[in-house]
Amino acid sequence: MARFKYVGRDRRGKKQGFVNASSKRDAMQRLRTDGIRVLEITEVQESILTRDISIGSPVKLEHMVIYLRQFSTLLKAGVSVVESTNILAEQTESKPLRKALIEIELDLREGKSLSSATAKHKKIFPSMFVNMVRAGEAGGSMDETLERLAVHFEKQHHTRAKIKSALAYPIAVGIVAIAVVIFLLVTVVPTFVDMFAEFGGELPAITQFVLSASSFMQKFWWLVVLLVLAFVFVILILRNNKNSKYYLDYFVLRIPFFGKMLQKAALARMTRTLSSLFSSSVPILQAMSIVENVVENEVIAKVLRQSRDALESGQSMTGPMRKHWVFPPLITQMIAIGEETGALDSMLGKVADFYEREVENSTDRIKALIEPLMIVLLAGLVGTIVTSIMVPMFEIFNQVG
Repeated sequence: MARFKYVGRDRRGKKQGFVNASSKRDAMQRLRTDGIRVLEITEVQESILTRDISIGSPVKLEHMVIYLRQFSTLLKAGVSVVESTNILAEQTESKPLRKALIEIELDLREGKSLSSATAKHKKIFPSMFVNMVRAGEAGGSMDETLERLAVHFEKQHHTRAKIKSALAYPIAVGIVAIAVVIFLLVTVVPTFVDMFAEFGGELPAITQFVLSASSFMQKFWWLVVLLVLAFVFVILILRNNKNSKYYLDYFVLRIPFFGKMLQKAALARMTRTLSSLFSSSVPILQAMSIVENVVENEVIAKVLRQSRDALESGQSMTGPMRKHWVFPPLITQMIAIGEETGALDSMLGKVADFYEREVENSTDRIKALIEPLMIVLLAGLVGTIVTSIMVPMFEIFNQVG
């Protein structure tokens, strides 16, 4: 797919912009279909410097929410899916989303459905999006489906922002504490080594420990860097392997304070996604398969696979959930009531609301608790190094006196 820059005229006057097409001829044909008489068109050559580079999901959640809400509004106003996609491609702030929408518009003009066109862009449009859109196309309720997706991504963005806010402070203070300790050990402590050597005598245990740590950091700082890089590399490998990721997620969920918060966030994401899929009439077994990937926690995903197997054998999906500690009784009871009353989407939505509020309250409590603890930790580390230097200094002053 090539990118072309054009200058042309339409009913409103002179117009210029960019268009994606397989060839220059296809680009001109598309512009003529849009009512634009081409005056000048040139292919734009992409280089490594101009190409967009992204890690993880290339589109931010807030950009996705804006796109979905505007898409829903345009459809409710009677604008066609093709024209809506064209309008949104021109005004979105996300470059990856704009590029995908331009290609989707080409597929739509060729007669493809929106669900099949978006399915080609898995990094931008997850399987949940594609399946809900497919259900909306079949039921003739695309605007409602897009609005439901916007609410889903908006709540997901809010929950993630809360978790990041709770984790940001301890991580930042931890990095500062490590940097300060390394600075003191490498630059400040060595200046007192010769003084203590001339003083002679036996140094306090705390001073000997700090001097040994300082000597180790000066000689083997490269080893510390290698250990940190190796730790990060091992974590990345463990997260990419399903078996090892299970134990890593299990360990994370068992961490005091933070584990409970992350458990509630994962359960909120699971129940919110299931509620959205059921509301869009996505088949329950297919919905369970989608949520296994969306939940981003292998401990919960394993139980969901067992629940899906239970459904396939004609049993209740709550059976495996009741046997596992990661699912509180509230979830299993609400799901059981939803199965009996036929209002599973509504029940799951209420559970998701509850756990999203719980995540918000947990993050506020953790931030209130962690701030003084981190300050005490930083003061303790720096105080230990200062004390290790001051104690023998006082002995030197006493002898000189």
